[in-house]
Amino acid sequence: QVQLVESGGGLVQAGGSLRLSCAASGRTFSSYAMAWFRQAPGKEREFVVVISWTGGRTYYGDSVKGRFTISRDTAKNTVYLHMNSLKPEDTAVYYCAAGPRLSTVVTGYDYWGQGTQVTVSS
Repeated sequence: QVQLVESGGGLVQAGGSLRLSCAASGRTFSSYAMAWFRQAPGKEREFVVVISWTGGRTYYGDSVKGRFTISRDTAKNTVYLHMNSLKPEDTAVYYCAAGPRLSTVVTGYDYWGQGTQVTVSS
């Protein structure tokens, strides 16, 4: 069992930066691939990025490539999402997820956090 808690969301101007954190509890954290998804009002949940359990492999969604960076600290059981050059279209609730392998789809993940709101003003 893995519990996930996101933090770090907030209001930022376009062009600004934010860092989201996802704190995990559960002894098997290091065995899971960790991902970030986001969901804007009226839209489906969208894949953002995933990192392998070793941290050696990452895969980014096209809309965030070159602007967002994912990292993980297994000693702290925490995954981070560094978001730069934010755009109004990045506004969404951001969710952290854990699953057995790298995947870009919602159904590939077994555990989800409650989400944290990111709002980018123009």
